[in-house]
Amino acid sequence: MYKILIVEDDLIIAKAVKSHIESWGYEAECVTDFKDVLAVFASYNPQLVLLDITLPFFNGYHWCQEIRKVSKTPIIFISSASDNMNIVMAMNMGGDDFIAKPFDLNVLTAKVQALLRRTYDFTGQTNLLEHNGAILNTSDSTLNFNNRKMELSKNELKILQVLLENKGKTVSRETIMTRLWETDSYIDDNTLTVNMTRLRKKLQEIGLSDFITTKKGLGYLVE
Repeated sequence: MYKILIVEDDLIIAKAVKSHIESWGYEAECVTDFKDVLAVFASYNPQLVLLDITLPFFNGYHWCQEIRKVSKTPIIFISSASDNMNIVMAMNMGGDDFIAKPFDLNVLTAKVQALLRRTYDFTGQTNLLEHNGAILNTSDSTLNFNNRKMELSKNELKILQVLLENKGKTVSRETIMTRLWETDSYIDDNTLTVNMTRLRKKLQEIGLSDFITTKKGLGYLVE
């Protein structure tokens, strides 16, 4: 089921859009914390975003740019500011479509369906894992933190992925090695240590010191 994130501060419009979209079989979520839309986006991991331009704290252009730093998830702007300048601005910021308010809910749904079909018929869905501002994109093997992007090797991606999927829990070295074997390369205990040391160094370079904690005799933990 496709998930759609609605970033709209008018509660009546947001609820109406959510209800209509869900009636078509989609899952939908309305943002309520407009101070950090990116964190909500990363946590919910939607396949499409409906984004208003005029929002509390930061406008829709800002959040579109922030989302584009970590994801290619399609974004449809919905706004009463529908003059040519705003439409051009929305597209230049990374938007995929623009719908002017007031709009017909059936037209909105048709545009959502068309964009989802174009985006996902031939490509896989984006997968994001977020923790304390660090966003792991498993689709393109990158980690983003404080506007800095880091490319990850296949093994580094698998290590971070299994740790973030189990954040708050200690993951044994055996569990991590088993996950790494899925990459078709045999990883022994020494090789895991080398990979972990290299990963920690890269994390430190983008400001993520002590991101991974060692639990002696047990494994590793992202708290």
